[in-house]
Amino acid sequence: MRRAAFFDVDGTVVAGDIVRYGVEIRTMDRSRLGRLAWTLGFLPRVPWLMALDAWRRAAFQRSFYRVYRGLPADELERRATALFTNYIEPRIFPAAVERIARHRARGDRVVLITGSVEPIVAPLAEHLRVSSVIAPRLAVDDGRLTGELDEPPIAGERKAEKMAAFAAENGIDLGASVAYGDSADDLPMLELAGRAGVVNPRGRLLDQAVARGWEILYWDADA
Repeated sequence: MRRAAFFDVDGTVVAGDIVRYGVEIRTMDRSRLGRLAWTLGFLPRVPWLMALDAWRRAAFQRSFYRVYRGLPADELERRATALFTNYIEPRIFPAAVERIARHRARGDRVVLITGSVEPIVAPLAEHLRVSSVIAPRLAVDDGRLTGELDEPPIAGERKAEKMAAFAAENGIDLGASVAYGDSADDLPMLELAGRAGVVNPRGRLLDQAVARGWEILYWDADA
């Protein structure tokens, strides 16, 4: 049995989130006026999305990903590459890069596990030299994105289930492995690993980390 290190992505490896990624991708290649018009049209959805995220992250993801409806699938991949260069790469936590390198040096299998869609995560995984990625994909119809996921969102209990399935398929000993996350939604995943690290925790996650003796990490993208 092998050890693994499972890293949530948004807020754990990168100071980013799926909303900002979506806004950047949907407004990419537009004029300044076009970006402003699109953003103004999107703003009325923000309170509803915030309420969904606070209630249930899986429902939030289902609702938000409709922002991609109608975009050609190959265009998403092109824009995701530009998004990585212009937005994601400058926001990678240096401490996360160091921690991933430490796990790799120990012989641990490094896995990115995230609710962000695979085309957005792929350039990050390549940059970090991480070959194992657990991420959802958007459904495609006639070459265009439908705005729906092709499987249930990877959040909460579902994230833990995906992690357990990956471990079973790849001979990973979860009891000897470690998981990293930054939100209370990551708790089921963190509880599944033998050890856990929480990044910039607040509220319930911080309380649980203290109570369980988990490693508490404060990472800064500018470090």
